[in-house]
Amino acid sequence: MSVSMKDLDPAFRGSGQKDGLEVWRIENFKPVPIPASSHGKFFMGDSYIILKTTALKNGSLRHDIHYWIGKDTTQDEAGTAAILTVELDAALGGRAVQYREIQGNETEKFLSYFRPCIMPQPGGVASGFKHVEVNAQDHETHLYVCHGKHVVHVKEVPFARSSLNHDDIFILDTESKIFQFNGSNSSIQERAKALEVVQYIKDTFHEGKCDIASVEDGRMMADAEAGEFWGFFGGFAPLPRRAPAEGNEKHEETAFKLLCFDQGKLDPVNYESLAHELLETNKCYFLDCGAELYVWMGRNTSLQERKGASEAAEKLLSDSNRTKTHIIKMIEGFETVTFKSKFKEWPQTPDLKLSSEDGRGKVAALLKRQGLNVKGLMKAAPAKEEPQSYIDCTGNLQVWRVNDKDKALLSSSDQSKFYTGDCYIFQYMYPGDDKEECLIGTWFGKKSVEEDRITAVSLASKMVEFTKFQAVQARLYEGKEPVQFFVIFQSLQVFKGGLSSGYKKFIAESGIDDDSYSEEGLALFRVQGSGPENMQAIQVEPVASSLNSSYCYILHDGNTVFTWTGNLTTALDQELMERQLDVIKPNTQSRSQKEGSETDQFWSLLGGKSEYSSQKMVRELESDPHLFSCILSKGNLKVKEIHHFTQDDLMTEDVFILDCHTSIFVWVGQQVDVKVRLQALDVGEKFVVLDFLMENLARETPIFTVTEGSEPPFFTRFFSWDSAKSLMHGNSYQRKLAIVKGGGAPALDKPKRRTPVYSGRSTTQDKSQRSRSMSFSPERVRVRGRSPAFTALAANFESSSNRNLSTPPPVVKKLYPKSLTPDSSNTSSKSSAITALAGSLDRRTQTPTPESVKDVSVSEKAKQEEDAKDSAATMANRVESLTINEDAKENEPEDDEGLPIYPYERLKTTAADPVTEIDVTRRETYLSSAEFKEKFGMTKEAFNKLPKWKQNRLKIALQLF
Repeated sequence: MSVSMKDLDPAFRGSGQKDGLEVWRIENFKPVPIPASSHGKFFMGDSYIILKTTALKNGSLRHDIHYWIGKDTTQDEAGTAAILTVELDAALGGRAVQYREIQGNETEKFLSYFRPCIMPQPGGVASGFKHVEVNAQDHETHLYVCHGKHVVHVKEVPFARSSLNHDDIFILDTESKIFQFNGSNSSIQERAKALEVVQYIKDTFHEGKCDIASVEDGRMMADAEAGEFWGFFGGFAPLPRRAPAEGNEKHEETAFKLLCFDQGKLDPVNYESLAHELLETNKCYFLDCGAELYVWMGRNTSLQERKGASEAAEKLLSDSNRTKTHIIKMIEGFETVTFKSKFKEWPQTPDLKLSSEDGRGKVAALLKRQGLNVKGLMKAAPAKEEPQSYIDCTGNLQVWRVNDKDKALLSSSDQSKFYTGDCYIFQYMYPGDDKEECLIGTWFGKKSVEEDRITAVSLASKMVEFTKFQAVQARLYEGKEPVQFFVIFQSLQVFKGGLSSGYKKFIAESGIDDDSYSEEGLALFRVQGSGPENMQAIQVEPVASSLNSSYCYILHDGNTVFTWTGNLTTALDQELMERQLDVIKPNTQSRSQKEGSETDQFWSLLGGKSEYSSQKMVRELESDPHLFSCILSKGNLKVKEIHHFTQDDLMTEDVFILDCHTSIFVWVGQQVDVKVRLQALDVGEKFVVLDFLMENLARETPIFTVTEGSEPPFFTRFFSWDSAKSLMHGNSYQRKLAIVKGGGAPALDKPKRRTPVYSGRSTTQDKSQRSRSMSFSPERVRVRGRSPAFTALAANFESSSNRNLSTPPPVVKKLYPKSLTPDSSNTSSKSSAITALAGSLDRRTQTPTPESVKDVSVSEKAKQEEDAKDSAATMANRVESLTINEDAKENEPEDDEGLPIYPYERLKTTAADPVTEIDVTRRETYLSSAEFKEKFGMTKEAFNKLPKWKQNRLKIALQLF
């Protein structure tokens, strides 16, 4: 389609070049720009054109064009708005979706631009109406009806008792007070949204100076505010049942009608099933769905033909008196999801490239010749960068392998070694903004069996339930892990085969060879990652075709070890390969191979030379997020998109899904029923299968379930987040009412927010300063950042004989600086370390106690190794596994008078000859006063004054918990 810029109205030139909103009013059949300060102010006698430009993550710009028709506008002005909309679309490259908006029946997408609402005023430009600001002295009483859970439709109704009903929400705007009347059948969410309109009226028409009152339907005169409200209507009287609203249109729910518009004629299209093949690129089509009329315009249609189709659509609805039907116009290749969903099948096609005639390139070139800025119009795609993790990397990690309907805790040296035939559960405790955060996830290997996957989800869900749903739950698949997973593990190795009984049973029954990794066998690993805090070694097939010039590899056959460096790799890639070599084959001499100069022995191990790729694997890009409200009913998931969402759209009574393409978040409000909370993961899985946005979501897409009040930073980053809102009590209406009546956001007492420590790319040490004999030992306990006293305590349990350091360990910023390092505190006694811990706990700011997760499998923790390094790891893990219930006991009195005395060695949880018939939760009370002071560094009286969580930490350190 050829676009002649000289025919384009000058008011449109240069529009749509940057993210934002542009509005024009039709005056004398010409578009006149409206200043930003007047956006959202509409007059009933006018027609408007609204252009919403959205800058996408991929660097392109998306356009949505709406033309709004006031109820008193002339038919000529409305027709002019429709035609000018087509011209504006053509000038922007012919890719915009166009919507007709009728006053009182606007789309939610349109209303989302002007939150909380639009309130059209009488008059218009043709009548010479001049808007006069209302002042308190000549204020008129108005009555408005509101409805809508996500955006609010507001309509003024006659100020009379007959306008009220039980189903809707009404706002009575008087001179000194604004009343919100909540119909008994209205929902909590609608009431909360209507309060936003109350705030808008207060700020706009009362300069923020008036009282707010809420009135519940059915509340009698005993309520002072209710009595005052009914006084405006002559006193209280029962409301009648709601009569059908005038102008309600009933749309047939029968088969859709497809009409072809060609050369000015409109003919019906006969079909057995609605298929994409029915649409021809040189014609325009109408798809009549009752409530919506879609106008589809082929790429090869002319501008004149598209204008004709737009006029014909307006006439079709006018002749049939369908004033409420929405008209949605779109060009071939840029159809909306809702339009494509009407068809039996819609082929997956690559992005349509615009021709030189109607592409943005030509449009921009013409605009540039006219001296206009085209920088936004020709915005290039941003450079691809490694995504940020938005999670603190100094937390504590525990990992279990699923085995025979149960889970087995892995040692610190094995917790980053995964097998592709197994399933794993991980628990990560890390410092949040205001409290300790918890992430519990499952990881499914590509060859893991279904039984193990079901067991993993069940066990992880029980762990999350035990935290009272305050932990975030994740479901992850091998090959689709998000960046948060890699940062948590930092150094990860994925081996072939499996160790679980489920996998071994599958191998035995299927009769296939077990290719599980063997240190003495032949194996090839591809090394990848963005830095020491995010690196992986993935075992691949030991053949030459597995190589890639963009990666480094480790090849071993027993003690014969080769490293292979691709020609397109960087110094950082080679550094990561060295680090991974220290884990896979420590203390083994390797032979370096550079691409193009390999030895015959190297190729021999790979079965000979063959072609391989040089293209680096591209990480799937995160797309612009979409928020959906969802309802799971009888196994069916119903979703509805919320446009231009904010944190306030997350209602505490509902479940929402945030779709970022690379990850799915299921947000569950605090007021949601427990049964629904337990189904949160199912909701996410059903959404992935539904693929509402038709974006080819993979079945293995990561799913996170998030409970209100425990949102992690990698979720809140999609919002302008205020954590105080999620800390409020009550339902969404009660919370909003408290804010509106309070005159602003709630001022809640909460701990000072501390800056999260996000992972960043570590500086690579110069290779000349590195020695393989000093490399990082995989056996070394990985104790993450903690308080100085905690670090000192852990250091005393760590054996100095196990420090075979080679390549420096990952450079990670710790939340707290270490006051005592393992190398400088070898002579410190265990008792002094505990004393330091107790002192540190006393000095800490009184912040909310972290609610941690208790491991439900006590037998796993009973087994402790005498080796000092494992004692430190066990102690660290158990500190993080305190139960929520212990905090609830903080104020319970304890009476230890008259109890027998036993030696410390028999009271330990690992005692060879343990004491029986005692209260095992209060082992410390059976110590003598002298031995108690020796072990704890304080008297029993001082100990009993400590909060319960501090006592528990000390007892764990002494193996008395």
